[in-house]
Formats: sequence, structure tokens, C-alpha cells
Amino acid sequence: MIKKSRINRAQITGLLLPGLLIFGMFTVYPIIRLFWMSLCDMSFSSMLIQPFAGLMNYREVFHDPTFWTVFVNSIFYTLVTVPGQMALGLFIAILLNGIRRFSVTFRVINYLPVVTSWVIASLVFRYIFNTEGLLNYFLWKILGVTSGNIRWLDTRWSGLSVAMVLGIWKGIGWNMVIFLAALQQVPQDLYEAAEIDGCSAWKKFVNVTLPAIRGTILFALIELTIGGFNVFTSIKMITGGKPAHQTDTLLTWMYYKAFSTGKFGYAAALSFVMAFSLGLLAIVQFRMMRSRDA
Repeated sequence: MIKKSRINRAQITGLLLPGLLIFGMFTVYPIIRLFWMSLCDMSFSSMLIQPFAGLMNYREVFHDPTFWTVFVNSIFYTLVTVPGQMALGLFIAILLNGIRRFSVTFRVINYLPVVTSWVIASLVFRYIFNTEGLLNYFLWKILGVTSGNIRWLDTRWSGLSVAMVLGIWKGIGWNMVIFLAALQQVPQDLYEAAEIDGCSAWKKFVNVTLPAIRGTILFALIELTIGGFNVFTSIKMITGGKPAHQTDTLLTWMYYKAFSTGKFGYAAALSFVMAFSLGLLAIVQFRMMRSRDA
């Protein structure tokens, strides 16, 4: 019996070891290495010799005015795109849940933006909202509602708004699939009981649907919040951070500091600040959902 137990342990260890080694090499070690970089004065000029700098990079991050600008941009982007995606995705999911004919066709149509390349979609949006782009041509030359071209991408909030519209459009399909799967798991008995009690469609939605899919809402909220803070491609392709990094977000600013200015220590410190912020947001979201359940 003891020999058999040892054989089982050896088999389990043999099965786990390759995965643990890969996880350690490509996940644990890079995180540890990145944290060490955040404590060093690492740049293009000090790639081989990396003097220890302590918390200097973290102080530089928090005393950098541009950091606070991009941090606010990331929060604003997340606060707008996450509720927008979830609300529209849930609305479409409810509509599709009540449709039997051509439901697959409508699902595919709504999911197409999700599988569309971020680069291609960003380039299309940049072409539409460019100063001499399609939207200005339509508004000025065809409708005549403007007196000239509007510089959509050359100011902070209008440039961010274009990126947010793209983010919402791209994310509706994903939310639709997630919420549609959750809606199909809600017992029909609950709706029948609510109908007997004389509940309206809105009361059914508030008192039956939302409580039944609360776990899915929390999952989508956390995933989309992480995705909102990780926005990169659309900002990089549409505005490029212009003007003067006013439309940059945390990831695009991190990329600029690392690969344009060579301040790898600053970028590493910024990555941990970002990770800590996301962790705090996730904890707050969990507690808010638990307090509502209680």
C-alpha cells in the first residue's frame, strides 16, 4: 500500500512538473524580474549595469503630471466603456433570448465586431473621424451642418470619445454571448410565478433576471474592467497619444516610456502600480456584489 502511494505521488509529480516549470519560467520569473527592474535605474545606457535605486522609480511615477493624466484617461475610458458594453450586450441578449427564428444569424451579426482585428477596426475609425475623413465630408459637404472640418482626433476628450465608441462597439458581442448563456439558465418557473403575481416586464427583469445572472454580471464586470485598463491598440492607432500625450492611457504611456525614452525602470514601476490598482478595483467590486447578496 505504501509502495503504491509512492508510485501515485511520483506519477502526480511527473505530470505536474512540466506545467510548473513552464509556469515558473514564463510567469513567475518574469514577474520577479520585472519587480527587480522597478527597483533599479534601468535604461538604454545601463542595460548591463543596473544600479539599485530603491523606490525612486515609484516616486517618479507618482510625481509625474503625465501619469495622472493617463491614469484619469484610463479610469474615464473604463467607466464609460464597461457599462456601455454591458448594458447594450444585455439588452441584445434579452432580445435574442426571446427570438427563435433567425436567432443564430442575429448572434453571428452581433458577434462579428468581436472577431474583427483591433488594428483594422482602429484604422477604419481613424479614417472616419480624421480631420479630412468620411464623417467630416458627410457633415460638411453633404449635409452642410458644419462650416468646416472638425478636428475630432486633435483634442483630448474628443479623441478619447472616438476610442471609447470603438471599444463599446467591439465589446457588445462578447457581452451578448456571456449574458445570453446566463439568461438561458434562468428557470422559467420564476418567470411564470412572477407573471401569476401580476409583475410587469420591468419588474420581472429587476426581480427575476438580474438576481439570477448576478454572478455573470460580476464576472463580466471584472473582465471588462481589466480590459478597459489594458486598452492599447485603439489609442495607439487612432490618436497615438496626441496631443502631447493627452489621450494616452496607462499601457500606451508605459510603452512610450519603455521603448521611446528607454526608462525601463519607470515602466516596470508603472506596471506594478497598474496591477495594484486593478487588484483594489476587483476587491471593491467583489465586496459590492457580496453586500447586495446579503
